[in-house]
Amino acid sequence: MCTEALARALGACGARLQPLVDALKAEVLGHRVLHSDETPVAMLKPGNGKTHRAYLWAYAPGAFDATRAVVYDFCESRAGEHARAFLGDWRGSLICDDYAGYKASFSQGVTEAGCLAHARRKFFDLHAAGKSQIAELALAQFARVYEIERQVQPLAAPERLQVRQQHSRPILDALHQWMVLQRQQVAGNSATAKALDYSLKRWAALTRFVDDPQLPPDNNWIENQIRPVALGRSNWLFAGSLRAGQRAAAVMSLIQSARMNGHDPYACLKDVLTRLPTHKASRIEELLPHRWQPIDI
Repeated sequence: MCTEALARALGACGARLQPLVDALKAEVLGHRVLHSDETPVAMLKPGNGKTHRAYLWAYAPGAFDATRAVVYDFCESRAGEHARAFLGDWRGSLICDDYAGYKASFSQGVTEAGCLAHARRKFFDLHAAGKSQIAELALAQFARVYEIERQVQPLAAPERLQVRQQHSRPILDALHQWMVLQRQQVAGNSATAKALDYSLKRWAALTRFVDDPQLPPDNNWIENQIRPVALGRSNWLFAGSLRAGQRAAAVMSLIQSARMNGHDPYACLKDVLTRLPTHKASRIEELLPHRWQPIDI
């Protein structure tokens, strides 16, 4: 059963599942490193039968964290206030793209960690458009960094930090110096200047992962968790209301989190719904997808 169909089937159980989703959110916010991303979703406007653009936000622990979980938050818009409301008093490193809606959080104790893949994509598009030599050289250096990331992926945090400091740091320092020099030689309104400026203006955030072994270099982890929603929009078309969207987001949080942990979402949630009425509220975390264990019969 696809994510959208399963979410619709379980939609009526949204109220019963809400305590579990609240516990999942609390668990996610208990991590120092978070990913965040958002994708548009059509929502039916009350009264006139038309739709407007709402947004589904997604939050997950860092790619190097053992906890595999994601929480979706359905909101009426892409305004940054929604991210601030979800994060609340959370303080840590937030991996995200350069969307302005996150900026206010960075002035309130949240540390920005940029997405190197977005920076690389600017040069990829530049090269695809005109075989730019500058873009080609930049892409080659990004490739060197990502090759190191493939090597450090299975390492423990101290070893990952050591390798990054020894190998990635010199590459990135040299790349930054080279970008500064190139920027001085290109027209200010050119596509090349825009690609260079994207990295240069965000360099501290883009390279923060080098000094923190728990940070991945990009936001690909959460983009992979939000992709099923983006792909499924053609199937379910729109949310009928804000409340309906919020319930769907809650159910999808549990479905995708179950999948991330290798569970059959239907079997997992069917079992959880059976056990919830008699399960102690103080131990509800035992039923979260990353801790769930089926009862042996």
